[in-house]
Amino acid sequence: MYGWIWRHLPGHPLVRALISLLLVLGVVYLLFTYVFPWAEPLLPFGDVTVDGDGGGAAG
Repeated sequence: MYGWIWRHLPGHPLVRALISLLLVLGVVYLLFTYVFPWAEPLLPFGDVTVDGDGGGAAG
């Protein structure tokens, strides 16, 4: 897949590298701006079960 993208980018290898960097930054931006906030309520990170017996080493 990455080879296909690299072959279809225009320009010299340095220009291709800069365009690739911009594409990666754009995907990361979209993930952090739209996808992760949308998916956060669907993930079970808030469903933490902790015993209240105080049996830990620091207890």
